[in-house]
Amino acid sequence: MPVNTKLKVLVVGGGGREHAICWKLAQSPSVLQIYCAPGNGGTAQEAKTKNVEIAVMDFAGLGAFCKKESVDLVVVGPDDPLAAGLVDHLEAEGLRVFGPRKELAQLEASKAFAKHFMVEHKMPTARFIVAENHQDAVDAVQEHPWARVIKADGLALGKGVFVCDGEEQAIDAVNAIFRERKFGDAGNRVVLEERISGEEMSLLLFCDGKRFLPMPALQDHKRRFDGDLGPNTGGMGAYSPVELYRRCHQEIDEQVLEPLRKALKLPAFNYKGVLFIGLMVASRKVDDRRIYQPYVLEFNARFGDPETQAILPLMESDLLDVLLACTTGKLNEVELQWSSQASCCVVAAAESYPESSSRGEKITISTLPADATVFHAGTKIEDGKLVTNGGRILAVTAVAGTLDAAVSCAYCALHKVSFDSIAYRKDIAKRSGAACLSP
Repeated sequence: MPVNTKLKVLVVGGGGREHAICWKLAQSPSVLQIYCAPGNGGTAQEAKTKNVEIAVMDFAGLGAFCKKESVDLVVVGPDDPLAAGLVDHLEAEGLRVFGPRKELAQLEASKAFAKHFMVEHKMPTARFIVAENHQDAVDAVQEHPWARVIKADGLALGKGVFVCDGEEQAIDAVNAIFRERKFGDAGNRVVLEERISGEEMSLLLFCDGKRFLPMPALQDHKRRFDGDLGPNTGGMGAYSPVELYRRCHQEIDEQVLEPLRKALKLPAFNYKGVLFIGLMVASRKVDDRRIYQPYVLEFNARFGDPETQAILPLMESDLLDVLLACTTGKLNEVELQWSSQASCCVVAAAESYPESSSRGEKITISTLPADATVFHAGTKIEDGKLVTNGGRILAVTAVAGTLDAAVSCAYCALHKVSFDSIAYRKDIAKRSGAACLSP
């Protein structure tokens, strides 16, 4: 593209992740206009950004809009359209798209596909069994006492994983997936995994089909309630940096990232977009030192949520430049710059989440601290007023010189936000001092 060209970008999606992407893209001097389909109440008010009433699965509608408006780049946020082949569809129409094609989006869309990929490329992961039906899954639970993590094979909005304490709970999880059809077609088969204890972290990589550039590590909080209790959710908060990553980055690089570098050299693994690696790090003390062992839990074929809301405020580089480099195979020409500060993101959800959502409650946002930003997720503008429209409503992010200061600022900002059913975890980032970080 010619130097000094002002570009039009379409961001597909309507959650907090997409608001954060629009927010960061709007800071680029090379961006003329951002469209967000369908967007939310936050993107409706974001600089350079306009919402477009097109559903994320309306491939024909998205393609027609891009051609009509001469869109230069499409950024696909959610998992469903990636898994269904939106990138393939738009590229076939001659459009430039950031995101993996359908075949490689299976790294997220199929837990079984992902596990076989890890084994093939010699990445450390928990042992597992794939069960195609209810009876085989029950038999596996009864025959293998280690099979206590039960995962619906397909996409389940981050809620299709059951971490069980015993055989009875594991069979209940199998029943929920196969008999109750809690996750629909996502539960046509299951992956049963060994339960590994340790600390989780998220590592996101920009990929251009040949190489990758990592973002700073983050730690997400999946469980709904304080103390990591309650059901799994799409994520209740995240923070960066992660002290654990500083201590075991060499092990992660050698055992996880190096196999990925080799995979990217293969013609069949032409992965472009963000690859999200969910890690579990186990540790044990040997003599006077601590030994760390990373395991790959999962892949996501996209920016994480709420990780995106936590990490993009730390990015000092132009996001547009990075996205374009990924689509053109030129990441080697990009040098990412990141702030040395810390970031903390806390999700304000409906009290009933994840079982149900909130609709139509008035949202009030007062004056925020200078270093805080509110990213919208389940919101919309209705009759000129900002109201709730989902389960996870807002993501409040703060950046500060230390993690403690970022956490304090995020909660201070959260107190400036209100709607009737507001609920949030009060312990985001407290795990940063977990026992496995001991010297």
